[in-house]
Amino acid sequence: MSRRALTLMVAGFLTLMLALVGAVLPVPYVVLSPGPTENTIGDVDGKPVISIEGHQTYPTDGKLSLVTVAYQGGPGTRIDLFSALRGWIDPTIAVVPEETIFPPATTAKEVEEQNTQEMTNSQDDATAAALTELRIPYNSIVTVGSAEKGMPADGKFKAGDEIVSVDGTPVADRETVSSSVRKHKPGEEVSFVVNRGAQSLTIAVPTVAGKDGAPIVGITMRVGYKFPFEVKINVGDVGGPSAGMMFSLGIVDKLTPGSLTGGKSIAGTGTITAEGDVGPIGGIQQKMVGARRAGATVFLTPADNCAEAVRAIPDGLRLVKVETLREAVQAIDSIRTGSGSVQSCPTG
Repeated sequence: MSRRALTLMVAGFLTLMLALVGAVLPVPYVVLSPGPTENTIGDVDGKPVISIEGHQTYPTDGKLSLVTVAYQGGPGTRIDLFSALRGWIDPTIAVVPEETIFPPATTAKEVEEQNTQEMTNSQDDATAAALTELRIPYNSIVTVGSAEKGMPADGKFKAGDEIVSVDGTPVADRETVSSSVRKHKPGEEVSFVVNRGAQSLTIAVPTVAGKDGAPIVGITMRVGYKFPFEVKINVGDVGGPSAGMMFSLGIVDKLTPGSLTGGKSIAGTGTITAEGDVGPIGGIQQKMVGARRAGATVFLTPADNCAEAVRAIPDGLRLVKVETLREAVQAIDSIRTGSGSVQSCPTG
């Protein structure tokens, strides 16, 4: 066998071995790609994404689409080296270190549960923001966000429990709960009254010393709401808080006469607070690609995401900068009517 033939054979063997190793070698990265879009004023699996009972609603048309990011990889299901390499080549896909999606010491199931809870919270905040925008009054309450594992509250409280009173003191805000707990010494019991669905429960929980020595029971709290009518949101297997603004816009559209979009296809993303402030999100590049593939011509972009977004705008997509729900509504009004100004993401 000639030296040249031997060299080619060895090179071919090494290439084959590299291919085999690359096909099975797991790497600690996650591939992010454009996910599905859902029209918040449309249907999913034959059911309205947003349904409202107890208040008059109005017909809508066009699209107000939320956008998502799909991912591959993570603890227990790591991608192979070739999948990562393909992702690095494809400009519509991002390859990120695993810990950016799955923090250390967390499982894929725990991240999924957190995303589900964030989606639930986002839907409540979106409803509150829409009603705030429309000046429809509602009441705020204090609810349990989570009970920390291994703490006295673990197993006694459930996410969503409404905290009615602590040691007989009616709860007006989160500080009421915190200050009532701090009145105790570590080891003493605190008496909570909570509403869990239609049930009223009295829960006695001992305190323990926190990191600063102050007594705690091990719950996180969030502001919840009691609305004057029912708003249900159905999006199937979608998690996280980034659809908040689009939910709010869908609710506003359904609760007001006339079409907000004028039949146009508008997509967007952004977290939302009850006051209507729009916050930044991750995966903006993949979400823009998904929006354009779904036919959107306008993309409502959180102000803090504009700098990243303008570097990768898909052809045919117009980026509109928004900081509040009010700005988003006004921008859509201007686009529909062709009058008024629309603030775009700056390009330089």
